Amino acid sequence: MTAHTEQDTDLINVDVAIVGGAMAGATLALGLKGLADSLKRPLKIALIEAHRPNSEHPGFDARSIAIAHGSIFELTKLGLWPKLAHLGTPIENIHISDRGHMGMTELNADSFHLNYLGQVVELEQVGQVLFKLLDDADISLYCPNKLASVEAKVDAQLLTLDDGTRISTSLLVAADGVNSKVREAFKQPLEQVDFGQTALIANVETDKAHDNWAYERFTNTGPLAVLPMSSNQGCGRVSLVWALDPDQAKLLLSIPKPDFLRALQTAFGSRAGLFTSVGERYSYPLMLSYMPRPIYHRTVFIGNAAQTLHPIAGQGFNLGLRDLVSLLEVIKQALQDETQDKPVDLGSAQIAHAYLQSREQDRNSTITNIEFLVRGFSNEHWPLVAGRSLGLRLLSWFPPLKTPVARTAMGWKQFG
Repeated sequence: MTAHTEQDTDLINVDVAIVGGAMAGATLALGLKGLADSLKRPLKIALIEAHRPNSEHPGFDARSIAIAHGSIFELTKLGLWPKLAHLGTPIENIHISDRGHMGMTELNADSFHLNYLGQVVELEQVGQVLFKLLDDADISLYCPNKLASVEAKVDAQLLTLDDGTRISTSLLVAADGVNSKVREAFKQPLEQVDFGQTALIANVETDKAHDNWAYERFTNTGPLAVLPMSSNQGCGRVSLVWALDPDQAKLLLSIPKPDFLRALQTAFGSRAGLFTSVGERYSYPLMLSYMPRPIYHRTVFIGNAAQTLHPIAGQGFNLGLRDLVSLLEVIKQALQDETQDKPVDLGSAQIAHAYLQSREQDRNSTITNIEFLVRGFSNEHWPLVAGRSLGLRLLSWFPPLKTPVARTAMGWKQFG
């Protein structure tokens, strides 16, 4: 890591500047460093982040996420998963059910000759590891720093940080989340679909081991997901994501913990055992947000800055990871084609449009599929209830039909 202080007042020139150092931004920075090393082509990389990982960091908070099998494959190629694997809890089986109806099915890793379908990690722990890697890498890390302003120049983007540091970059990557300051600065459009739901998240202890099962239970208010976590002093521990009507979520956030556990048990059932304890409860509104065109002059938007998904299928980070992997592939190809007479401009329109084209099908298909799932599984209209129950039953009766569902759950790229 290159250290920086408030005395850095001269203009600093870099090849790539990344605004936002949570999962997507930190992973991209490390991926770019690995790419530069493999090609023996120096790259000047700057990463700007407002907070080091802790429970207050919005990108590395107390939540857990499921990293899909396909994403672990990509993280392994980047050399990062071996450094994170000890933090993961495998998902070996997924049980999918429709509360109050007959539809249910299972996805099992064994059926696909795999050890797991994905891994659950706690974001704060992952953040600590990634920032240790950033500290040890030849990456200019500006933290804690915020973006104060950005100005588009013909041949660069000029960033000014909150301590007065000025950075000129050929390529700017916005990885700064759904409320992207970069997107706001350039007044780029963001489409939003309000699902009228609130996500309630918490870590919950159970009276029995989870045995690496994950559960997705559809209710009339939305999906209720339970993910396996590492044990806590011998107790079973799971991560809860519960989509609710906003008023219901507000009530469940405020009631005493024993009352909350009873309500959760009623909604979920007893497949995971008895819920015995719950930690802090948090909530956030559920919306689909996406940029119709996640590029701008010398700027690429990735992860939640480009799109934020409903958590119904746990694909938010996995789609964002595919964003940054595609960007790395485009940059790699450009650097491989570089000659002494024709050096690569990483901020060129050709690179931005190559990235846009590489992401179009997968991104559009994933967003469309997620919206379809939310609308199809978050209501009690009897034709949809009958259809989804039959669909889940058909998956159980005809196992080959599970393959495309499993590919989605495992985070492999979507087409068509």
